Order: sequence, then structure tokens, then C-alpha cells
Amino acid sequence: TKRRASSATDRGFARVSSRVIRESAMSLVGVIDQGTSSTRFIVFDGRGQPVQMHRAAHDLITPQPGWVEMDPEVILENVRLCIEGVLSKGVAVSDIKALGIANQRETTLLWSRRTGKALYNAIVWNDVRTTKIAEDFKSRLGGMNGVRRLTGLPISEYFSALKLRWLIDNVPEAAGAVASGDALFGTVDTFLAWHLCGRRLHVTDVTNASRTLLMNIKTLEWDERLLAMFRIPRHILPEIRSSSETYGWLARTSPLPGVALSGILGDQQAALFGQAAIHRGMAKSTYGTGAFIMMNTGEEIVQSKNGLLTTPAYKIGSEPCVYAIEGACFSAGSIVNWVRDKLKLMADVSEMNEACANTTDNGGVYFVPAFSGLGSPHWEANARGTICGLTHYAGKDHMLRATIESVAFQVADVLGAMERDSGQKIIDLKVDGGMTANDFLLQFQADLMGLKVIRAQVQDTTALGAAYAAGLAVGFFRSKDEIRRNWRSNGSFVPTLTAADRDAMTEKWREAVQRSKHWAAPPKQSWGVAAERVAFLVSVASAAAIAGFFVGRSWQR
Repeated sequence: TKRRASSATDRGFARVSSRVIRESAMSLVGVIDQGTSSTRFIVFDGRGQPVQMHRAAHDLITPQPGWVEMDPEVILENVRLCIEGVLSKGVAVSDIKALGIANQRETTLLWSRRTGKALYNAIVWNDVRTTKIAEDFKSRLGGMNGVRRLTGLPISEYFSALKLRWLIDNVPEAAGAVASGDALFGTVDTFLAWHLCGRRLHVTDVTNASRTLLMNIKTLEWDERLLAMFRIPRHILPEIRSSSETYGWLARTSPLPGVALSGILGDQQAALFGQAAIHRGMAKSTYGTGAFIMMNTGEEIVQSKNGLLTTPAYKIGSEPCVYAIEGACFSAGSIVNWVRDKLKLMADVSEMNEACANTTDNGGVYFVPAFSGLGSPHWEANARGTICGLTHYAGKDHMLRATIESVAFQVADVLGAMERDSGQKIIDLKVDGGMTANDFLLQFQADLMGLKVIRAQVQDTTALGAAYAAGLAVGFFRSKDEIRRNWRSNGSFVPTLTAADRDAMTEKWREAVQRSKHWAAPPKQSWGVAAERVAFLVSVASAAAIAGFFVGRSWQR
């Protein structure tokens, strides 16, 4: 089903007048930031400052529980809409010296080489329809870590190879096109590059290729052993390139004819680069639809023993590849929307700030938002959303506070795993993303980990990282040192919680996480154990009842 796209302009950018744009020397780098909930086009100046932006939101398609799709035509339509929106605000095509792409990773597309049309909707990164396929491959390949040595990744429904396998096995048109040689596969970056550059350029970069389960992280090439394991034909795959080089030029029919496409980064790697985390040991956390934490490990490939992902961070031209370890929390900003839109516990996100200010603690309530299972460091696909600790004392404000706290708890789990894998203490955490506007979240994050949390001045670090990659390739930015000098802070948060209080809360959180596991496929157990579980656990399936409990009662202290 094709969905109507809606557009919006950020108020901060709207205040940038055409006079200011003309005075900026008219030398800019443009970035397509294609995400899970929206597409944006942003132009940056030589100081790494955003000059103008246009955004188009889109709907996700959820035909079945656990299935998440996007209309590929809407993706293309919104990219054009956003570029044209910026060009209508005083920016000329000739002002844009290079184009970068930052994109949601793992989201899988298959389209016709002949017609350019998608053979099915894009299957989004957090879609879990391939859980059974994942379990089958785990049993055949020696468990969850059966290909980790080659890929740096566990076998999980999260990654593209299994989504692609599902398309070939379940969509006859896709299977036929693959067999005939007409099909092309790509993540969102590849799909956009192919269409924007006149349907001639079938490429991806190392960061996106690494999220398919098909690339060897040492050679940075498609691995024939992996292709054979997952039964993926080589001829449908794009060419793997670096993250910063001139791949080609946009076609005359595109909204930016003749502009060089010279930077491609997966969104979280782009955020790491945009945060100028260019030295070993530097870490960032991005709080968006999900929360994604990444630590630069330099040129060393650190194979995680604590449930993290090993991934290329970026590769600038012919320079050696820089690697990272990463943790992925599937639910962050999305759970705020769920509490607002499904439970109706608030009308506006600002009410969460008030709730946190109105409470001294969470009232004993712990919320594990495992809507699509648990990501790093647990990798438990059968976990489900769980609320623990409800009593008559607990109120709406406690639930809202527990929602915010759940994001920080998830990130803290990942940071702890990173410290164990890397053998070093994280001192500073650079943060970005929409949720970082919430001071309570950042203070609680600092408290949970006993570290300094630093909020970036430029919040569009994902787009900024892709701008830096594109600009470096064409000489717009001269060096990574220039990128480091451009970085600015917009406030920091230091820990205030005692170690005893931190440990007590963390222990309760871990207990709640354990209770969320195996919910979608419960193990065999006695009636007594099952009854005990019911007494302590409220599943997401009870959302309507929970909403009634909170909305219907009187909120008296």
C-alpha cells in the first residue's frame, strides 16, 4: 500500500534566511539522511554547521505482528521532496559540492534491474518475521555465533541476509527475478545511489555491507563461504567500496544533476564520525527510534565475548579501515511514542519531563521494552515487553519515569559489555539524537554508569558524519583533524547517584530483564512456576488493561 508522505521544516532551520545562506560563500555539502521514521535533506557549511533542512515523514507498514515494512516508492518520493524543499529555500544546485548518504542499516530491498521497481516492500531492520529462519541457520551453523569469526555478528533476524532469504523463498516475483538475473539487492544506500545516479551505480560501503552477514570483516569483500551458507547468489549484490570516495555523479533527471556522490555511511557509523570519535576508545550513544552505542577500536578487530557486534566504523578512501564494537537496543524513542499513542498516558512528550520532575523515584516500576525481542548484549528474540513491580502506590508519573529510565538501563547494559570487551573504562560518552533533549535521561545515564555524558551541539550527527565523509573525498574538508576541531558540546552531565543506589536499581533491572525472556516461546515448566511468573509479570499483550488502570484511577498523592 502506498502511503502519503508528510513534510515539515525544522523551526531552527526555518529561521535561516536566504540572506544568511548567500553570505555563507555558497559552498555546501548535502546529505540525504534516510531513517526509519523520516527522510531529511540537510546542507552543511565548512564549519560543519547545518545551514538548511527539509524533512518528510512516512508511515511504517505493519501487515502482521512483528512485521515492519516501508514503501520503496515513498522512500524515493521523499528524497526528491526533501531535496526540492531545500532548493526552494535559497540553496542552488551549484552551491552543493558533494552529496553524502546516511541510512538506516539492514533494511532490505530487492528490485528489478530492468524496470527499477521494487519486487516487494522494503523489510525494515527491526522486522522479526525471519525468527524461524534464524533458528534454522543457528542449528545448522553451530549456534548464534556460527559466523561471528567471519562477520563480527551473531546470526539474528536483525541482519539483511535472512531478510533477503525470506524474500527469495516467499515472494515468487522476487525468486523469478533472482533466477533470471533481473534482480538487484541493496540496503537503502544502494537503492538510492542506483536511482539517483541514472540506474548505473550499484554500490554500497563497508559499513552497510558489514550488516548483511555476507561480508568478511577482514577482507571487506563478499565472502563465498557466507554466500553459500545463506544461499545468496553473488550476481545480485552491489560492489563494496570505501565510505569516502567519488562513486559517481547524479543523473540529469535527478534533483541534483552533476553533483558528486562521495560519501556513504550506515547511520550509526555516521553518528560516530559526526561526533568526531576518531580515536581508539572514544564512544558515542545515539538515542533515536532505537539506541545505538559504538566505541572506536582503531584498526583492531575486537571480537566481542559479551554480546556486542564487531563492525567497520568507517573507511576513508584508501586509508586502512577503522573498526568499532557496537551495541544495539531496539526500542528507545519508539517506546515513548507507544506510551503516548497506545497507552494514552500523555498527550505530548513534554509531559515525560514533568513526570520525572514530579517523582523522586520510579515507585518500584521497571519497564523492559522488548517489543521486538532484546538486542545487545542479550540477543533474545523471544523476549517481549514486560512491566514489573506494579503496586497500588504506582501511578502514571512512575510509569512515564520508568519508560525513560528503561532507555538508560539498556544503554548501561551495553556500555558495561563494552568495558569488559575493550578492557578499558569509558570516561566520557558523547550523545546525540532526539531523546537527548531530555535532561533527566542524560543525568540518569551518567548516574547509572558513573561517567560524564556530553551532549553534542549539532544534534544531526548522523547527517554530519556523512557530510564529513563526502566532503573529505572532494577536498571540501581537509582532514580528520579539522573534523575534530569542528566538534562542540551543548552541555554535560556528571554522576550524582551513590554506588549503593546505582547497584540496587541495576539489580532490579536485571531481574526484570530475566523475566521478559522466552515469553514468545516459553520453555516447558510446571504449573507452579508458570503461576509464579504470571504473578510477577505483565506482558505487552495486557497494554489495554494497563492503560485503563492508569488513566481511570485518581492521581492523588
